[in-house]
Amino acid sequence: MRYVWITFLSLVAVLLAVFLWPRPAAPSARVAPTQAVPVVAVVHRTPRAPTPVMNDRAEAIIRFAEQQLGTRYCYAGTTPAGGFDCSGFVYYVFKQFDISVPHSTAQLISVGRPVERSQAHPGDIVVFTGTAATSTTPGHAGIVLSEPGEPLRFIHSSSARRESGVKISQVEGSGYERRFMQVRRVL
Repeated sequence: MRYVWITFLSLVAVLLAVFLWPRPAAPSARVAPTQAVPVVAVVHRTPRAPTPVMNDRAEAIIRFAEQQLGTRYCYAGTTPAGGFDCSGFVYYVFKQFDISVPHSTAQLISVGRPVERSQAHPGDIVVFTGTAATSTTPGHAGIVLSEPGEPLRFIHSSSARRESGVKISQVEGSGYERRFMQVRRVL
């Protein structure tokens, strides 16, 4: 149990450093303040500068999405105060940047344009089938965090019994691998 607490406290320290470390704000990063939400997700992330692939707008979207880490899952939810479902989370984040996307995973598969998985950029939308083994229709969505060439990581609101709510997951080596449908670019 001691190792669990040490790991937890270390992760909290890392998260505090990531979110409280002073950074110059890009003009496009100005968003309305949100209600403080306790962070409970496990995140191994260090601050990064925008790369040639990630523009200022994508960086601002990712930062804002990460501020929602730990927000509880709520079916049909679209706010940090009430909680998010997966498409409600995507809808809420993009809405803060005046980008219109539907609050429906079935419709998210049609927004923007399709992108090869290997070319997914931070800020793209990733769509998965539902959790049933035989599912072939869209049932889950998130926002890509990783750069092209890296394992596909994304932030999403999960209804999983264990660790539900807004968190970061990886496609490769997880159940999301078999459920992967498509990456959509809206930026």
